Order: sequence, then C-alpha cells, then structure tokens
Amino acid sequence: MLLVWLAAGPVLAMETGSPGKTVMALGLSWHPAFCEGQRNRPECAHPSAEAQSARQLSLHGLWILRKSYCGAPDSLKTADKAGDWLKMPALALDPRLAADLSRAMPGVASGLDRHEWVKHGLCSGGLADDYFRRALGLTDEVNRSAVGALFSANIGKTLDEAQIKAAFDQAFGPGSGDKVRMRCRKDGGRRLISGLSVGLGAEKEGEKGLGLAALLARAKPTKFGCASGIVDAAGLQ
Repeated sequence: MLLVWLAAGPVLAMETGSPGKTVMALGLSWHPAFCEGQRNRPECAHPSAEAQSARQLSLHGLWILRKSYCGAPDSLKTADKAGDWLKMPALALDPRLAADLSRAMPGVASGLDRHEWVKHGLCSGGLADDYFRRALGLTDEVNRSAVGALFSANIGKTLDEAQIKAAFDQAFGPGSGDKVRMRCRKDGGRRLISGLSVGLGAEKEGEKGLGLAALLARAKPTKFGCASGIVDAAGLQ
C-alpha cells in the first residue's frame, strides 16, 4: 500500500518569521552512536566504517516547530505513536530520491521516513518528494561544509562546543553556531555525540529554497546542550 499525499502549497514557506525567530529545526544524527544503544534495529545490523552513515551526519528529520500530524488520519497517528513504523504505508517517492534518502537516513530500514512524513512532513504543506528533497539538501550542505569536515576528521576523538560552533560560523556565517544544539548519550564510561539540532528561521512570502546560511541567520540563539562528546566510530564498542 502506498501513502500518497497531494497537498498544495510551497514547501516549508508556512509562515513569515521575524529575525531571531526559530520556526524549523534540522535534526541530524551520528549513526554509529545511535547504534550503540539500538543494536537490534535493522539499520544497525551490519556496521561498516565505509558506509556513508559512518563518515558523515545522517538525516533524522526536518521539523516545523509546534506543529505535528497536520491533517493525518487518526489511524495513522495511532500507528505512528505505536512505533512499529514498517507497518505504516510506504511512501511513494521518486525512486532516485528514495535511494538517496536510504543512504542519508539509515533509519529508513525501520520506517523512519514514514514516521517523519506523517508526524512532521505533512505540516510542510507540500508533497513528500519536495519535503525530503529539501531535507536532504540541507543535510548535504552541512556535510559538505567545515562542519562535515570537522566530524569526518575526528572520528574516534572528542569534539567540544567551541570547535563545533567555530565550524558552523566558518561555514554559514558569524553567529551560526549559536543556533545549534548538540545531543549526547552515555555508553558505559564514554559520552558520545548522538546528534545536532540546527535551528532555522522562516522563508518569507515568495521565497523558496533558501540556503542554510540564510535560514540560520533568521533563527534565534539557543543553548548548546551537551558540551563535548566522542565522534563514535562504526561498530559496536
């Protein structure tokens, strides 16, 4: 069964935001750290240091703040909250886009794409292809930047708030690092970086497809969260 939504309207241009207002967040994860605590999930079954997800940040989701399940039928909301996402209908994505998403979002193996679309993507006001294409584009901007280079060059080492903020400032403009929050998780005696949440401002009326630098500039500063952590290597430690 295919889940197809034909909502009209420009993707991610839902509201006009004033400078210093965060209306969206790009959720990125560090997949090896995620798998340390989720060893039985399909996307963690065959860890490899050569996999894309072992060398760069992975897409978790693109979230419109304070909105969820926009127009989703009650049956889908119930299924989503139950957590067995592979029992939800598959998304009818363009095949090339679906392949790109599977590489950038390892959780597709567990139905994460279905969860993200039903809970967050429907609130974009557009099509699933447009929503995920935009999320992938923003993720790629991070991974091709000084931020991505910092993470890939420090696998197995510790990164701290100052280093990560400096990389964001270098890549996307002064103050960009102040719009980022870092998450960590404990793994025995280690503290691992599990992901980043990148705050984004709104696209204004008539705008579409702004880059990460412009969206970061419009967001509100936030607390960084976890002060430092290890960039975990692939494979269960």
